[in-house]
Amino acid sequence: MDAQEKRLVLFDGVCNFCNWAVLFIVDRDPKERFLFASLQSDVGQQTLREHKCDPNLESVLLVENDKPYTRSTAALRIARQLRWPWPILFYLFILIPRFVRDAAYRYFAAHRYQWFGKADQCRIPTPELRRRIVA
Repeated sequence: MDAQEKRLVLFDGVCNFCNWAVLFIVDRDPKERFLFASLQSDVGQQTLREHKCDPNLESVLLVENDKPYTRSTAALRIARQLRWPWPILFYLFILIPRFVRDAAYRYFAAHRYQWFGKADQCRIPTPELRRRIVA
């Protein structure tokens, strides 16, 4: 796959749920469409600046075709590209108005550390995941 066809996913590297979500994506992305970087990394911060996003963004950020997507739209655009049955299970939520989806997303994001915990630092990726992490 051409480097320009890759999608970059920025995630909260200290969030246990977010780390689980990255592994979920990797396991269901056999074409390796997605690359990953933590929001806290130099790549993450540079990407946020390039796309004029808040440097303290508390959301997943998907950069696809040089266009940034955040919150529920990012999550649903990622889900749409995963192996069956995930696209149909998740992408139907796109029919819900974005302000409703994003309100639910913000509620979940505000409680994710309480529900799933927080690491002191970003995890060290496994060798197979390392090639998909943008440093």
